[in-house]
Amino acid sequence: MTADPINVIYKIQKRLKASLQQIGDTMISGGVDNMEKYKYLLGQATTIQIILQDISNLLEEKEQNDNEGNVVQLDREPKA
Repeated sequence: MTADPINVIYKIQKRLKASLQQIGDTMISGGVDNMEKYKYLLGQATTIQIILQDISNLLEEKEQNDNEGNVVQLDREPKA
């Protein structure tokens, strides 16, 4: 039996959010006793936030329409 890829992604998101919460709890509760550990936890939290944002962006169904938006194609011949 194979797992549904979307469910796997949601489980990964859930695990990453739990890890982020744990890092935040550690930092808030005074579990950081030196600057090196603080920077390490801050780096982990930042990385997890970036990954969560990337996953969120990939899951969004964005409709791309060539006729709308801010992209201007310069290689087209002008319409007469």
